[in-house]
Amino acid sequence: MSFILQHRYCRECGGGLKGRKDQKFCNDYCRNRFNNRKNRIELAGQRKVNQILLKNKKIIAHMLLKEKKRKIRELDLFKEGFNFLYHTHLKKTKNGRTYIFCYEFGYIQLADEYLILVHWDNFKFK
Repeated sequence: MSFILQHRYCRECGGGLKGRKDQKFCNDYCRNRFNNRKNRIELAGQRKVNQILLKNKKIIAHMLLKEKKRKIRELDLFKEGFNFLYHTHLKKTKNGRTYIFCYEFGYIQLADEYLILVHWDNFKFK
C-alpha cells in the first residue's frame, strides 16, 4: 500500500498546514488578511459610502444635541459638509410627507428652503 504525502501550504503566509485536507490557512489571522486583501477594491466603494452616511448622521446628531426636533436652513446643513445625495432610508407618513434618514437621524424638506431635523426615537409618525 503506497500513498503520497502531499505538502500543503497556507495561502497567506506560506506556512505548512496540518489538519483537515481542505484547510487553506494556518489560522484565522491569515484567513482574514487574505480575504481583506482580496476584497479591498470591492469594499473600497462601500467604505466610502458608509463614511459619507456616518458623517451625515454625525452632523444631524450634533445639531439635535439638546432638542428632539429642530428647524434649520438647508444651507446651514450643507455648510457643515452634509451630503444630500446619500441617505439610508425614507419614511413616508400617512399624510404623504417623506422624511429622509441617515440611520436614526433624519429630516424633511420644507417649501421655504428650511428643513426639520428629527431623531427616530423621539418622533412619532402619524
